[in-house]
Amino acid sequence: MKIDDVRIREIRNPVGKLKAVVSVTIDECFVVHDIKIFERDNGYAIAMPSRKTTDGKYKDIAHPLNSETREMLQNIILAEYQNFLADNAQPVQAEPFVAAEEA
Repeated sequence: MKIDDVRIREIRNPVGKLKAVVSVTIDECFVVHDIKIFERDNGYAIAMPSRKTTDGKYKDIAHPLNSETREMLQNIILAEYQNFLADNAQPVQAEPFVAAEEA
């Protein structure tokens, strides 16, 4: 399986831990939308697209079938997210320097 494209839509003014929503293209023939990137205490994690069931729980509607594939997908997505953050970092504007008057 080859991940051909990762498209990141950053959540502006995020409330809570959701930071971005991602779409991935697999083998140039299949797209999965609405993979979520969440901030955790020890970094970031992904959540696969899901829907709310009648009993109020959430169930994934698309997901990897084994832990190796999930880990590979998560590593690729989070690496792309780190690149996205680095490319879109806003420079910190320094305060203008004002020389102190001599007494």
